[in-house]
Amino acid sequence: MINILKMITCHCNDINKNYFNPYFMTKQIYFIIVLLITIGIFSFSIYRYYRFFKLTKPFPINNWGKRIIIFIKLVIGQSKIFRFPLIGLAHALVFWGFCFILFGSMEMIIDGIIGTERILSFLGVVYSFIIAAGDVFAFVVGIAIIIFLFRRIFMKIKRFSGEEMKKVSHYDANIALTLILLLMISLLGINTFYCLGNQHEIQGIYPVSILLIPLFDGMQASSIHFWYEFNWWLHILLIFIFANVLPYSKHFHVFMSAPNVLLSRIDPLGFIYNMESISKEVKLMMNPDTAFDEQEEEGEVERFGVLDTTDVTWKTYLDSLTCTQCGRCTSVCPANLTGKKLSPRKLMIDLRARMKEKGLGIIKNGKDFNDNKSLIRDYISEEEIWACTTCNACAQECPININHPSLILDMRRYLVMEESKSAKGINPVFSNIENNGAPWQYSPEDRMLWAEGLEVPLMSDLMAKNKKPEFLFWVGSAGAYDDRNKKVTRSFIKILNHLNINYAVLGVEESDSGDIARRTGNEMLFQMQAFMNIEILKNYDVTKIITCDPHDFNTLKNEYPDFGGSYEVIHHSQFLQKIIKEGKVNINSDALKDKRIVYHDPCYLGRANNEYQAARDVLNVIPSTKVEMDKNKSFAMCCGGGGGQMFKEAETGDKEIYMERTEQALEKSPDIIATSCPFCMVMFTDGLKYKNKEEEIKNYDIAELLEISMGI
Repeated sequence: MINILKMITCHCNDINKNYFNPYFMTKQIYFIIVLLITIGIFSFSIYRYYRFFKLTKPFPINNWGKRIIIFIKLVIGQSKIFRFPLIGLAHALVFWGFCFILFGSMEMIIDGIIGTERILSFLGVVYSFIIAAGDVFAFVVGIAIIIFLFRRIFMKIKRFSGEEMKKVSHYDANIALTLILLLMISLLGINTFYCLGNQHEIQGIYPVSILLIPLFDGMQASSIHFWYEFNWWLHILLIFIFANVLPYSKHFHVFMSAPNVLLSRIDPLGFIYNMESISKEVKLMMNPDTAFDEQEEEGEVERFGVLDTTDVTWKTYLDSLTCTQCGRCTSVCPANLTGKKLSPRKLMIDLRARMKEKGLGIIKNGKDFNDNKSLIRDYISEEEIWACTTCNACAQECPININHPSLILDMRRYLVMEESKSAKGINPVFSNIENNGAPWQYSPEDRMLWAEGLEVPLMSDLMAKNKKPEFLFWVGSAGAYDDRNKKVTRSFIKILNHLNINYAVLGVEESDSGDIARRTGNEMLFQMQAFMNIEILKNYDVTKIITCDPHDFNTLKNEYPDFGGSYEVIHHSQFLQKIIKEGKVNINSDALKDKRIVYHDPCYLGRANNEYQAARDVLNVIPSTKVEMDKNKSFAMCCGGGGGQMFKEAETGDKEIYMERTEQALEKSPDIIATSCPFCMVMFTDGLKYKNKEEEIKNYDIAELLEISMGI
């Protein structure tokens, strides 16, 4: 401690010496003037954005412990960047480099204000380490930036292009990268000429700059001083310019990415936020007697969903400001990959541009400002909104945790609930769910026809006998009504019966979970289904649910708790995995021994709920040859059935999504395409028919394959 105080005292003496030095006094004055101008301009920019944020809706932030863990993994560890290892490493090195270089920048500002040089050198070994790291990273970052510029200018990377990427976007990127390159060059210049001019009293360690000294042997002291000052002023002015350019650039993410990750959603990707205003309406519809218990608040009636930028939450707007426009989201979007208009990146670009346009109008003319434009249609077309499969590939890939599907779903909510508009083919689905409890026009009384010839216990029968099963098997609408998926349901029931599992089904009391309604924007219908189903489950005191449908699995597990329905929900792949590990499954048939099986990951089991291994563990006990698609696990491409797509006409594109995914499976020359989702089953069935391969290649659910191998 005494030594540190001595070092600080020495620095204070240096400050006093410099204070009376006319050169340092002049430099201080110039620096302080430039700094104040920089702070003034930057403050104006931030205040402008603050006023835009005030126009948005609230967004809840909680669970800071979990957020900090995510922050450490994604920001400090750059984990998502490394999903593409080589270029990811280059980006990570740039980020880590800036963390060290930032220390030197702060020291320069302090030096500039109080007229010192290397004011923080009293930190000793710590200072030497940080300065050494900054010197090395200045070189590394410079090389990385040259690589980035080369890729952008000469390599024509596909994800850097697109309808939304105007010339100005490319200029913006190249200018920002060039500024960073100049920052690194000037930093190395500062360090090199500092070492040259202070060879006997160097503060810190400079592993790279020290190697550049021989290039300037014989240079006069006055020249060394000039070039040191030149690089010092160039570097600090570039920092100030860069700081004030960033708020108007796509590179605003330099400031915004870390806060955006910290404040990003921490729920599973399959989770959709509840609309409390709808919950209130549904509760009143289901129990009109409570209408008089509700105190109506005066004020503007809340709009359902998002029509314009003033309807989005502040977090969604923050996403748009943070977007790096890297194109990783669009490069994995199944709709975009098959030639449809949807580009997740464009959504963020459009939201930011529209807020700038409308926000400035409101600030200037008041909250009643209306330019007869809106985010929907004037910026984002209905065709784009309805092309999304809600597969969450974009959200999975975004390195800064932007959630694009949440904006799409809010826009769908507006179209459906405010304008009564939906994609072609969806309105009949709404009617069928409301009237029949399923997306198809079947009678609710037919819901148990799939069970003909099987012994299937009903919850109502067991309750009459004062018995309670361990598990409720949630059949789901597809498992009950779709001809292909009825076979899956029967296979799973045979396994349950063979193993004497204590289960039951709701039978005709079961109704659609509402997943399709929610993901196509009909929040009202979804919540009606949810409240009704939860009431039935409550009557039977259900605590554990098994289902073969990942969409129902996600809805029951992640979304029903918002309405009072909390259960232990198990996907059938997880259940089968468990009983296999417990040694309860005996493989008695080698009927599949010569078969080549390729597995497709369902989006709502994988990305939405991070379950990739269970189905593979089931397949691994089946005597056969297993192969993986090139795009598998978290990189898997959607089958095209989610987000209501299975029930509507596809938007115009080069091909259907299910065709593309089927072709990817066929590249592996399989005998069997396996999956664990009823929607995927339908999509692959259609894909194989389209390719005229349905006779030679079969598609099976993992339960069907296990049943065959068990010989039951």
